[in-house]
Amino acid sequence: MPKGIISRRTYAWVALVLAVLLFAGFNIFMDNTVTTARLDLTQNGQFSLSDGTRRILANLKEPVTLKFYYSREVGARFASTESYSKRVRDLLGEYVALAHGKIIYSEIDPAPFTPEEDQANADGMTPAPTDTGEVVYFGLAASNSIDGKETISYFVPAREAYLEYDLSALIYRLATPKKPKLAVVSSLPLLSPQPMAAYVALAQQYDVQDLGANFAAIPPGIDLLLLAHPPGLSRQQLTAIDQFVLKGGKALVFVDPMSELAQQNSGMQPSSNLEPLLTAWGVGYNPANVVLDGGTAQRVAAGDDPRNPTIAYPLWLHLTPDDFNRTDPISAALQSVNVASVGSIAPLKTATTHFNTLLGTSSQTSVVPRNVVSMVRNPEQLAAMVQPGGNRYAIAARIYGTAKTAFPGAGVASGNINVVVTADSDLFDDRFWVRMSGTAGRPVAQPFADNGAFILNAVESLTGSQDLISLRTRAPGDHPFTKVRALRSAAEVTFRETEQSLRARLNAATQTLASLQQGGKGAGISLTAKERSEIESTRQGMAQTRSQLRDVQRNLRANIDDLGKKLAFINIALVPLLLCGFVLVAALIRRGQGKTKRTRA
Repeated sequence: MPKGIISRRTYAWVALVLAVLLFAGFNIFMDNTVTTARLDLTQNGQFSLSDGTRRILANLKEPVTLKFYYSREVGARFASTESYSKRVRDLLGEYVALAHGKIIYSEIDPAPFTPEEDQANADGMTPAPTDTGEVVYFGLAASNSIDGKETISYFVPAREAYLEYDLSALIYRLATPKKPKLAVVSSLPLLSPQPMAAYVALAQQYDVQDLGANFAAIPPGIDLLLLAHPPGLSRQQLTAIDQFVLKGGKALVFVDPMSELAQQNSGMQPSSNLEPLLTAWGVGYNPANVVLDGGTAQRVAAGDDPRNPTIAYPLWLHLTPDDFNRTDPISAALQSVNVASVGSIAPLKTATTHFNTLLGTSSQTSVVPRNVVSMVRNPEQLAAMVQPGGNRYAIAARIYGTAKTAFPGAGVASGNINVVVTADSDLFDDRFWVRMSGTAGRPVAQPFADNGAFILNAVESLTGSQDLISLRTRAPGDHPFTKVRALRSAAEVTFRETEQSLRARLNAATQTLASLQQGGKGAGISLTAKERSEIESTRQGMAQTRSQLRDVQRNLRANIDDLGKKLAFINIALVPLLLCGFVLVAALIRRGQGKTKRTRA
């Protein structure tokens, strides 16, 4: 090879090294200079600022001061903390850019034994201890130009999915120092033995006032009345609510035919009803009936059979986007809601109001008397009660339009109303939607369903604020295998009766065998040939029944297993095969082009 000429192999290696260096340099440059540029391919735009945040920032009237506290030196030793701090810092940078000077931002490193550390403690920051004896400050202090103060004492990783909501809600509270007034009438243990997560969230954003059980009137200045599984109310109290709503007051109502939350506390009534008011609003509701739904039934532990560890429990429902109204802002962005022992509501034929369903059941439902359900909690027996008639039932609805008074002569005769009615109160129960972690002094709510979001969305929609609604449900919700759930539900309906019949036959044979064997032992004599023959016949019958039962259980999973194999093939084999096919076709085309060129030459 002549001197000065680089070989093709050397040239290829040099080009590869330069490409790697160029790629790394470009990423470092973008990381340090263009931090707001990003490509978000998540389903619900998880890493892009929502329209709600943009509106909150655009509507800022007074400056908001944000002080971001982060221990840089100590935090850098923990990869997860350092990564999360970068995301927080980048997101705060976007907020500052979009606020057009209305956010005054500073970052403070509270190094040990410095005035900055004293300032962090004074601003309510909570340091996290490390295994080296050092602490990490990682929080945010915010204030407005008046005297409002809000803090995130520590950015807990468990809340990372809700980072944008937490930041925007903090700024929103500072931007609107006058909180709407919310009056509560409830028989639920919302505050004891410890405050429920939904109630805590309401108290953070609203001026909450508990009216108690003996209220005589709705206090002036109340923006929204929350009736959560209310106790038995007197005519005077019902009249006060009636007049409040007819005069333009908003109401959020949760009634329940069989509140599991109330049943956990002795002395509380299991059912609630506001019959005169609901009828006047054009809503039909029967507190004596409970809805069982095989299509949205939650899966619960089934027992000792390892092949079938869970079973559908149609008394507890797991609602997904197919069960929500996708046009109303209250329910449009919800991902999942868990309810229990629900009732149903429907528009009355005589209604003068509009009925807009928000949450509903599937079509695999049955309405069963409450007193029957309360005596049967076995999942299999409850599942057997579901006789689908193809009907879907409303669990929650927005009621609006002109309504007449429920108590003629009491005052205002009619008016335009705007209320939300839900036939379930277990939405408030923490165990159905949130996990509480952290210490007693700093509990952290980790939602796994949107129960709290539904409640807060309804309050905000009724009080006129819409900006936070789009944020609250942006965290990754569950993405259930809806096809698998449908296949499992259909299979269980198909094979349930056969399985129960076989189990009953097997149990009877087992008892017969035990009786025959015990009879011989108890008499102290040898079994006769006839008895031995009967025992052997019983054993053969039991073996045959077990075989049939295994076939039924195998059929129960057949379609699900087939679907799993198809998905596995698509994910593992199909894409590589398509790529190979693409490369092969490209090679054949290139080869054909080469032959054509040689022929022409």
